[in-house]
Amino acid sequence: MNIKEAASRLGISARAIRFYEEKGLIQPAKQVSNGYRTYTENDIWRLQTIAALREIGMSLQDITHALAEIDQGNQQGLEEYLELQQAVMYAQWVELKRMMDTTQRMIDLNRQDGTLDVSHLHDLADSARRLREARQNWHDRWNYDKQAAIHDQRVQIESPQPDKPFNLYHNYDEALAHTVQWISPVPGEHGLDIGTGTGNLAGRMLHQGAVMTGIDQSREMLRTCRLKYPQIQVKLGNFLALPFADQSFDFVVSSFAFHHLGPDQQQLALEEIQRVLKASGTSRICLTDLMFTDSTHRDAYKRLAAASGDTEQQRALRERHFPMLDELCYRLTHLGYETKQVRHNELLHTVLAVPL
Repeated sequence: MNIKEAASRLGISARAIRFYEEKGLIQPAKQVSNGYRTYTENDIWRLQTIAALREIGMSLQDITHALAEIDQGNQQGLEEYLELQQAVMYAQWVELKRMMDTTQRMIDLNRQDGTLDVSHLHDLADSARRLREARQNWHDRWNYDKQAAIHDQRVQIESPQPDKPFNLYHNYDEALAHTVQWISPVPGEHGLDIGTGTGNLAGRMLHQGAVMTGIDQSREMLRTCRLKYPQIQVKLGNFLALPFADQSFDFVVSSFAFHHLGPDQQQLALEEIQRVLKASGTSRICLTDLMFTDSTHRDAYKRLAAASGDTEQQRALRERHFPMLDELCYRLTHLGYETKQVRHNELLHTVLAVPL
C-alpha cells in the first residue's frame, strides 16, 4: 500500500509517517519503477507500535531502543523501557497532585476570615518549589548497575576488616531477619520492598508467604533479583514517585536504601509510602538503615571519623544522608504512626511504624 493508504488505515498523518522514516524508525521498501514507498503489513505493525509508544509519551530515543529490543525478541528489555516510561508518568502525576494540593491550600487560606496575609501564599509556594526540586534532583551517584554483580558478596562481609574498619553492611543478616520478624507477613499479604536491590529482603518476605513487589532504580539489580526470585514482581522506580496506585500494599519495607535520600527527599518518600499503603489498622512500615540517634550522636560520630583517617567512612558520610532516628520517628508520628526501634550496631537501626 502507498503512504496515503497506510496513513488512512492507521489514523495518522502522512507527515507523521515521513517523520518516523526520517528518524530511521521505519524503512519501507521503494518500488524500482517509480521510487514510491510501499508499506507492507510488517511496516504497518511497526508504525502501530511507534504510535502506541508515542501515545504514552515515550521519547523517540527510547522508542528506537524499544524497537531494537522487539527486533531482537527481547521481551524483558521491552518491558524495562515500558516500566521506565511508567515511572516517568507516575513522577509527573505525583508532582501534579502536589501542585493541586498546594493550590487547594492557597484557596483555603484565601477563604479564611480577615485580611489575607500574602506572605502565607509565598511560604506555600516556596515550600512547593523546594519539594519539587528535591524530587527532581535525585540521581544515582553510586552507579548500582555496576555493583549488581558483586552486591551479594559485599553484604556478606559481616564484620569490619582490618584494612577496611568501616563496613556499611555490618550486621546485615541480623537486621534483615529482624525486619521480617517485626513485619511478620501473613500469607497472601501484599508487600513492597523499596530499593530491593537483588531481592534479599523481599525474598525473605516471600518465603513467609507474602506476595512481594520490589522496586529499584537499577536495571541490573532488578535483573539479578528476577533470576533469584522469579515470583517477585519487580519494577523500575524510586522512593520519590512509587509507580503504584493508592492503597496497593499491606506493608512497605526498605533496607540500606533510605539514606540515599536528602532530608527533604526523605519526607517526600515517607508521604509516598503512606500513599501506597492500605488504609487499615494492620498496615505497617519497616525501615532498616544506618542512622544517627540524634544530632549529638551525629556530631560526635563525625568528629571521630575525621580523626580516624578511614577514607571509606569519610566518603560515606559525605555522599550519604544518614537520617536521624529522632527526626524520622517524629515525621512518622506526624503522619499518624507510632514507632518502635532496635539498634543493631553504632549506626544500624530498624524502625517499625504502625497506625496510631
